[in-house]
Amino acid sequence: MNGVFLDLYKHNLWANQKLLDVCDALPDEVLDAQAKGTYGTVRDTLVHLVSAEAGYVRRIARRGEPENPLREGTFPGVAELKQRAQTSGEELIALAAKTTANETVVVDDDGQKLNIRLSTYFAQAINHGTEHRAHVCTILTQQGIEPPKSRRLGILGNGGANRSSLPAVAQIGVT
Repeated sequence: MNGVFLDLYKHNLWANQKLLDVCDALPDEVLDAQAKGTYGTVRDTLVHLVSAEAGYVRRIARRGEPENPLREGTFPGVAELKQRAQTSGEELIALAAKTTANETVVVDDDGQKLNIRLSTYFAQAINHGTEHRAHVCTILTQQGIEPPKSRRLGILGNGGANRSSLPAVAQIGVT
């Protein structure tokens, strides 16, 4: 996969970490808040976002079920979610870097065998992450909390002057 597309996955990892950083400081009442039209509470949405990304990675890499999967309805804490999102995000980048053919993965969906192309999982990882980060940002806004900014697009060169926590790729809304 070329560098343009790799930057999408690097940005996805950065955006997940940025949102989790904001959520790490939130009180329980905000983590338990929800809004119409969103997935659920902030907690449930974050678990779903991180769990689903790990699932896409697992399917792309053709791995079985993990030993200790995240279970929706449980909340291991933001620190655990950050670690898992970092791992799955880095794996997604590595898989995107080494994927050269749009192979088909055979998936068992309640006894039905489905043939799904790798591009479907790569696209879904980006779409799904974007959608659920937006859900959390909607809830935060309705709670009077400013979510991570996403209005400006800046391109970082190597080094990224005082933004060392970001990859040297397109970044959104860093002030």
